[in-house]
Amino acid sequence: MSQGVVPRGGRVGPRQPELVGREQEIAELRLWLSGPPAVVLLEGEAGIGKSRLLRELLVGLESDGRVIPVAACPPFRESLTLGPIVDALRQTTTGVRGLGLSALAGALRPVFPEWGEDLPPLPEPLAETTAARHRLFRALAELVDRLGVEVLVVEDVHWADEVTLEFLLFLTARSSRALSLVLTYRPEDLPDDSLVRRLSSRVPAGTTHHRMPIDALDLAATARLVSSMLEDRELSPAFAQFIYERTEGVPLAVEELVRLMHDRADLTHRRGEWLRRHLDDIAVPPTIRDAVLERIARLEPEALAVLQAAAVLADPADEATLALVTGLPAERVRTGLVRSLGSGLLAEDQRRLVAFRHALHERAVYESIPPPFRRDLHRRAGEALEDGTSEARLARHFREAGDTGRWCRHAERAADLALVSGDDASAGRLLHELITLAELPAATVVRLLDKLPYVSFTGMPRHREIVDTLRRILGSGLSDRRVEAEIRYHLGRLLILMEEETDAGRAELERAVTQLTHDPVRASRAMLTLGWPHGAAWPASTHREWLRRAAEGMTAVAPADRLRMTVERANALLLLGDPAGWADAAEIPDDAGTAEEWWEISRGNLNIGNVAILWGRYAEAERRLRVTLELAERRSHLRVETTALVNQLHLDYFTGAWDGLTDRARRLAGSEDVQPLAKLEAMLVIGLLEAANDATKDAEEHLKIVQDGMRRRAAEEWIAAPAAALAQLWLADDRLDDALALTREPIDIIAHKETWLWATDLVPVRVDALIAAGRLGEAAELVTEFARGLRGVGAPGPSAGLATAEAILAEGRGEPMQAAAAFAAAATAWDDLPRPYDALLARERQAGCLLAAGEAEAGIALLSTAFQGLSDLGARGAAVRVMNTLRRNGVEVRRPWWGGRQSYGDRLSPRELEVVRLVVRGRTNPQIADELFLSPKTVARHVNSAMRKLDVSTRTALAVQAVQAGLVPRNG
Repeated sequence: MSQGVVPRGGRVGPRQPELVGREQEIAELRLWLSGPPAVVLLEGEAGIGKSRLLRELLVGLESDGRVIPVAACPPFRESLTLGPIVDALRQTTTGVRGLGLSALAGALRPVFPEWGEDLPPLPEPLAETTAARHRLFRALAELVDRLGVEVLVVEDVHWADEVTLEFLLFLTARSSRALSLVLTYRPEDLPDDSLVRRLSSRVPAGTTHHRMPIDALDLAATARLVSSMLEDRELSPAFAQFIYERTEGVPLAVEELVRLMHDRADLTHRRGEWLRRHLDDIAVPPTIRDAVLERIARLEPEALAVLQAAAVLADPADEATLALVTGLPAERVRTGLVRSLGSGLLAEDQRRLVAFRHALHERAVYESIPPPFRRDLHRRAGEALEDGTSEARLARHFREAGDTGRWCRHAERAADLALVSGDDASAGRLLHELITLAELPAATVVRLLDKLPYVSFTGMPRHREIVDTLRRILGSGLSDRRVEAEIRYHLGRLLILMEEETDAGRAELERAVTQLTHDPVRASRAMLTLGWPHGAAWPASTHREWLRRAAEGMTAVAPADRLRMTVERANALLLLGDPAGWADAAEIPDDAGTAEEWWEISRGNLNIGNVAILWGRYAEAERRLRVTLELAERRSHLRVETTALVNQLHLDYFTGAWDGLTDRARRLAGSEDVQPLAKLEAMLVIGLLEAANDATKDAEEHLKIVQDGMRRRAAEEWIAAPAAALAQLWLADDRLDDALALTREPIDIIAHKETWLWATDLVPVRVDALIAAGRLGEAAELVTEFARGLRGVGAPGPSAGLATAEAILAEGRGEPMQAAAAFAAAATAWDDLPRPYDALLARERQAGCLLAAGEAEAGIALLSTAFQGLSDLGARGAAVRVMNTLRRNGVEVRRPWWGGRQSYGDRLSPRELEVVRLVVRGRTNPQIADELFLSPKTVARHVNSAMRKLDVSTRTALAVQAVQAGLVPRNG
């Protein structure tokens, strides 16, 4: 179908504009894409010409035989798993037969149903969505490789869904194929936390990164653009200036203004030349949208109908589909289509499919459609596409049409496909809309809630909307008590998950338990939730009673459900400090047959390994984490693997395996594959190592972040560790009141909940602070209460903490020999775990007690041993402190050098070089802080230090000087 000039009212319409003023950009893009794999970001405001520039570039590249799919992200958040990528690859090939795909490609069946006969069988389902998503990514990447794709273009990535962006990150992280990415986006529409920013900061070795801002045209280029639309006629300087001032050189605005002037007869063609009215008489709309609306108001009814149908469809459509949506006869649709194409608002691709040339046109037309008529168009679109498009698109059309029945049917199917593919974000969006907006029967809501992946919600508003919906359902009165119980079950679990109304959540679950006699699985899960030590209100005894009742109900459930509940009960009991949990933990096997069993066994071993660290059972923790890592590697499950690796970090810190530990912790803390709570644990290890290495300011910043993060998540079982480490720093800095205030809240929580297992490191530092404040009686009471709380538990870690607290108390009472003996016992207890750093610290204090008791020879000998041990371990702060004590006692000790901390003088330190490298790449301080896992304050300190050393006063000058001096490469 032709897009040529269409006569209108005796006048010839303006031509399609040529591409002008972009010669340098095209040359640079060709150069970048002819070399090593590259990630190229084209950024510019709406209408600036990014897509037109790409089309011109691709004509040349595709003529060289290169396979270059073009993905376009729609301007609405369509819940279609990897929709832009899938559509782009679908256009690249008519099928996959003969590509030699592996069995892994069976995972592509949900997203390419039309290729089902040629794809391998669908693999065994995975119970965890992250694993399913990772498998889909691998299968899709294999398809990209087999198709021979060399360049993948993705337009408007500011609209891309999270899973699409994650897949692009996955593609760039691979080193097996030379694949380049070209992405376009509007910087003003890009969220601050968008994964697009990481695409430019996490490119692997061998891949180049380029960012190309696309600017508006200058006056001369604007004149050339207008001239190309007006048969290359030369413009008067006044007319060119008029156009330029009113469009600011934005190409789409220029084109719209020229076309509108033609339609108004402000600009007309007579006897072979273009004429215009006096410039002062021409009114210019303030926005592109206003110009578009004025133009479409002048079109014939048939053309307007086609434009409205295309806007509602929002995807490229053929003439037959447009006819069905408009409801017009074929002849009138053809007339309208010709007029729409001639207007320049629509364009036709090589498949003879029609779509808007620009999203601004589409949105302007869509929003101008009266709502009742728009609903009717969506209904027709859904019916026209019901047998040939995605479930998610059908769900959108029927939702907008107000057809709840068909909306629910297609949205639920789309959610099921998304869950199979591991796209819990899309599934969550679809199901959330149905639950909160569709006013469905309560039984249907329960079915949807059972599928809802709550972890896909990144904020509380969506949780709150579901809570409000469930409360509204309960308030309306339900005659079916079974459904009421199931609604209360979901409401209670959600309130506890939100951490805002824990008491109200417990009340709903307690009520649900009494009504769930028909569903023993749900009843037992409610009891297990009540048994979990959430919040500070209930003591451990109450939680344990619920866990006991859950165990009674577990006998009636199926083996798969019983395994899941055994995992949850074992973890809850062990967190509560109940040794009975180890018997449940022993029932968790090391291997699995089905995917569902695999997930529960992986989760079980991971959680038990983490809790074993809390107990001080390090051999058990090591074994459980090793099993978890083996299972995760077998299934390529990143979330389980990275969480296990983070737990291993903490275990390695305790057991003294410090070589390379900081670097490992930083990598995991900065990884996008690590869950938020696990990131906090990785940062805790960083803070602990910094504290041990005398980097007190950095340690304090990191520990504060961990403390605040744990508190926000109401993770009471993990709050004690950062509080203890931070309080230790403050005590050493004579900030006694701060240390007392910091340790009071977690101690009060632990005492009320009777969970003294959590207090291993907290009680000793709290006792130290109380004694320093002259509150010896309170310190003694705390030690007594700690001992009582650990009685019969048999936890080696907390027992060593108790031994240390008893030694500190003896020292505070002025009993140096008794304290020396107690510190010796504590050191032995730490060694038995083993926790060498804590054992050496106990020996340091033992030596101090011996010196205070007049046992100088024994004290100095013990200090020398401790100094050597701390030096070998790399605990710089404590080693220097012990060295100074030895020197004060007449023993000359040579200061060891651990590497990396020597003075750099006027040279940049390694950390400063890292920061400057990112400054050269255009990062802001917050972005650098996020990437290097530092605080913005620390980054600012490094930037200021680097500017001082390089004798510059601005960030720009710093970047230039660093590049010119060869300190960092030009591309960072």
